[in-house]
Amino acid sequence: MSAFLLATDLDNTLVGDDKALDLLNQKLIQHRHKYGSKIVYVTGRTFPVCKQLARVKNLVAPDALIVALGTEIYFSFLDTNPNKEWSKILAQGWERDKVVAIAQKYPELQIQPESEQNPFRVSYYLAQWQKDKILSRLKADFINAGFEVNIVYRAGQDLEILPKNGDKGLAVKFLQQQWHITPEITITCGDCLQDKTLFNGHQKGIIVGNAHPELRQWYLENHNDSLYLAKAVCAGGILEGLEHFGFL
Repeated sequence: MSAFLLATDLDNTLVGDDKALDLLNQKLIQHRHKYGSKIVYVTGRTFPVCKQLARVKNLVAPDALIVALGTEIYFSFLDTNPNKEWSKILAQGWERDKVVAIAQKYPELQIQPESEQNPFRVSYYLAQWQKDKILSRLKADFINAGFEVNIVYRAGQDLEILPKNGDKGLAVKFLQQQWHITPEITITCGDCLQDKTLFNGHQKGIIVGNAHPELRQWYLENHNDSLYLAKAVCAGGILEGLEHFGFL
């Protein structure tokens, strides 16, 4: 047994089975106390909404939070501002006003509330049936304008435009560097296709048993010894995966 870094998505990954979550929480608290392991929450939720979920579900206080699809990092629920070093990385090549100007050419894109926006995240609603047509044209517009951006479509309605470095997986790598933690003792967990960036690299990956069909298909196409598809759902699947890899 030794220290590890656990970075897990929240909705339908860590959260979703309260009984299994209680057991996992106990084991993580004990392991962190004894070995100094790190716990990181990774989510598309905003920081305030993430804090609300943590209160409702009595989540263990994390060592860091990667929120808003990787566009903000906090090291405590008590932080008032996101980490400046990560913000500097996101700012490279990012011009938010010009990004918005390009997106505004499409009436199909409906801007989301201000609470869903931040300096490195531009969020719109886009109907599922319009997705393919609009995304291909929008991506071409950004390429022609010389912008490298990360475009994420999720939940059948949310279109997110982020900096090129704005993704969950790269944010985890940033924390690895900050804490001098190697991929070999890093475990990432997710349930949907948008979480696949968490599985890029040499870290261990746990896909929970209730994973979306698209992520299951991706797993079948990319299966290797560093990836584990659990039978149990949510926190139970994380426990199963940690035991499979010998971390618990």
